[in-house]
Amino acid sequence: MAQFFAIHPDNPQDRLIKQAADLVRGGGVVAYPTDSCYALGCQLGDKAAMERILNIRQIDQKHHLTLMCADLSELGTYAKVDNSQFRLLKATTPGSYTFILQASKEVPARTLHPKRKTIGLRVPDNTIALALLAELGEPLLSCTLMLPEDDEPLTDPYEIRDRLEHSVDAIIDGGWCGTEPTTVIDMTDGIELVRQGKGDLAPFGL
Repeated sequence: MAQFFAIHPDNPQDRLIKQAADLVRGGGVVAYPTDSCYALGCQLGDKAAMERILNIRQIDQKHHLTLMCADLSELGTYAKVDNSQFRLLKATTPGSYTFILQASKEVPARTLHPKRKTIGLRVPDNTIALALLAELGEPLLSCTLMLPEDDEPLTDPYEIRDRLEHSVDAIIDGGWCGTEPTTVIDMTDGIELVRQGKGDLAPFGL
């Protein structure tokens, strides 16, 4: 049975954030709000928790998983970023973008796209997500909370509890945060739009 944390969207309660982070450190899977829609997350190095997320979503590793990072410097630790890429990332983070980049050696190989050795990275513009990432001190391995039978992501924390209370370990109620996913930009070879979502395309000249 998942623990349910009602956390204030603007002033997250430290005690509840710490409890949620402890569950993640203990191998748990958490449903949490972002600036685009709810996501599923687990500890970066936890293979069993990652496989649980893949199973909930009914996806394989050809689907890019995302490292949810606290800030730009953390993102730079886990991806190979040149100067021009860095300037674009600085101008668009935090925000509703996921960037496909070449992963650094800090990223476990099993989390990467099996052929391209790439990973999705993003810095969310959401107070609860950033508080959780700050408490963890490392990225959350994440993907959008969209169940295989649905056409759009889940956004009501009470519906998430009804449908996933036996599949995840914690649900963070941060209120309704929308159903529009992030804009996905592949930066591995120039700038390529993979998915148009909530993030504005103008900074990328697209």
